Parts: sequence; structure tokens; C-alpha cells
Amino acid sequence: MAKLKIGALPDDKPVKVTIELPASVHRDLVAYAEAVARESGQRTDPERLIAPMLLRFMATDRGFARIRRAAHSPRGGGGGEG
Repeated sequence: MAKLKIGALPDDKPVKVTIELPASVHRDLVAYAEAVARESGQRTDPERLIAPMLLRFMATDRGFARIRRAAHSPRGGGGGEG
């Protein structure tokens, strides 16, 4: 069986965000939740996959990592606390 990028979900205090998804994205999210359930034996609501997917996406986006490093560097002009 293929190794999924999203596995068991951590129990973390959520922040409520309301979004609208295209129907095709929601169908894929439901299918992914079903795949996670088969692989982990843990039933997961599709909505709970969104945060780990976004986290994984941002963690592996090299362009975003460069922007964050530049914003947090003394020369980066971010001006904020790190």
C-alpha cells in the first residue's frame, strides 16, 4: 500500500476557519480521509485533514521557506519579532 503524507492527526486546540471548497476538492478530501482510515485504522473527518495538509504543504514549499528566512533575518527587512 502507498505511504500517505498525512497519517494520524495530533490532538491540537483548533482555531475556527470557515472556507468554501470546490466540490471536486471536497470529494478528494473525503477519499483521502477514507484512505487514511484504511491505513491507520482511525476514522478521520475530512475537515480535520485540511490543517495537516496545509502544514505539510507550507513546510515543503522552498519558496515560502526562503521568504520566511528573509523576513526573520536581521537584513531581511521583516522588522518583526521572530
